[in-house]
Amino acid sequence: MEFIPTNGTLMKTPDPTPPARQALSHLTVLDLSRVFAGPWAGQMLADLGAEVIKVERPGQGDDSRRLGPPFLRDEAGDYTRDSGFYLSANRNKKSISVDLSKPQGQEIVRDLAKSCDVLIENYKVGDLARHGLDYASLSALNPRLVYCSITGFGQTGPYSAKPGYDSIFQGMGGLMAVTGGSDDQPGGGPQKVGLIVSDLTAGMYASVAILAALQHRDQVSGRGQYIDLALLDAQVAALSHAGVGHLVSGDPLKRHGTASPTAAPSQMYSCADAPIMLVVGNAAQFERLCKALGVPDLPADPRFANNQARISHRQELNAVLEPLFGSRPRQHWIEALAEAGVPCGPVYELEDVFQDPQVQARGMVMHQAHPERAAMPLLANPIRFSDTPVQYRRAPPALGAHTDEVLQEKLGLDAARIASLRADRIL
Repeated sequence: MEFIPTNGTLMKTPDPTPPARQALSHLTVLDLSRVFAGPWAGQMLADLGAEVIKVERPGQGDDSRRLGPPFLRDEAGDYTRDSGFYLSANRNKKSISVDLSKPQGQEIVRDLAKSCDVLIENYKVGDLARHGLDYASLSALNPRLVYCSITGFGQTGPYSAKPGYDSIFQGMGGLMAVTGGSDDQPGGGPQKVGLIVSDLTAGMYASVAILAALQHRDQVSGRGQYIDLALLDAQVAALSHAGVGHLVSGDPLKRHGTASPTAAPSQMYSCADAPIMLVVGNAAQFERLCKALGVPDLPADPRFANNQARISHRQELNAVLEPLFGSRPRQHWIEALAEAGVPCGPVYELEDVFQDPQVQARGMVMHQAHPERAAMPLLANPIRFSDTPVQYRRAPPALGAHTDEVLQEKLGLDAARIASLRADRIL
């Protein structure tokens, strides 16, 4: 495997560090999940060193492979079959193709599960039980197995059998209730967040839950356990301060667009050429802001004397601030406010994000060799360990690329047996 750092220089990956140098290199994960929340959790474990075996349908694979555009371009600039969606959540995994609808395919998964530490799945409630691949069946074969089921609504409750996707959970889970412009403004009302945040949140909760269950297994009980994780639950939990604020007060949380409901001025302002995001968190910062903007007497105005007053008179405050920001280019205000110690930052388009010197200095874009492209760019893992660094061992795999390898190494199947399974369309 080749690794290309962000400076673009092609270099060979150093010899793999010993297994102990990655935090989870002692673990094996069987990833039966599709699309995003489950694969996102699996990628996190893989980045931290776990061997993650991704099980996909022969001939079709994970549905996310086809969720585009955009798709990866090859060296000639032509589109490949790998979507950016798939590539974003399947790094560092091995892919095997197995038909779970057939008894022989089910037996392969059961045999693999006997030696795995973790299984991740996101099938409809009850689907895997029909194939003898549910927690009760597999834990009887491997009592140490940590089995994580990720579904839209969870294993219980009146909606448990219903399908669902991120947009539905953004709506049902309250995220759209607190996102978007004020109802009394043109274009106001509930808005969907551009990212699939319910999947992202559920995937991160799954990672934490799996690691906690493994710790309990290894340090307390000696046994694995079952994890029931729902996207709706994860989105409701992620309401955090907004949700608790409503519960303790009974008041609805109004939508404010880019503005904060608890601080002012704290929102996006349009400069002469581009927008800026400003957050003023205390009286001292407001005084420094006013001085930098050339209105040092503004804090003496009773309407703006403290944060609660500024929130109550947000429109009047913005009537003063908006023309001032609009009078100069964004970079002028970023530099002036940085010197004044006032928190602010540019509102970027994606192409700007990856050009930012801080993002580049932190190495948030990495490159891997890929069968279709010598240097495929991916987002880096943000975790920085001092002793067990994240390693980028494998590009997101082609469908079934490791089938023979895994079946030979894990189950001891010889080439003739694998060929027979392939001829029978099990693989």
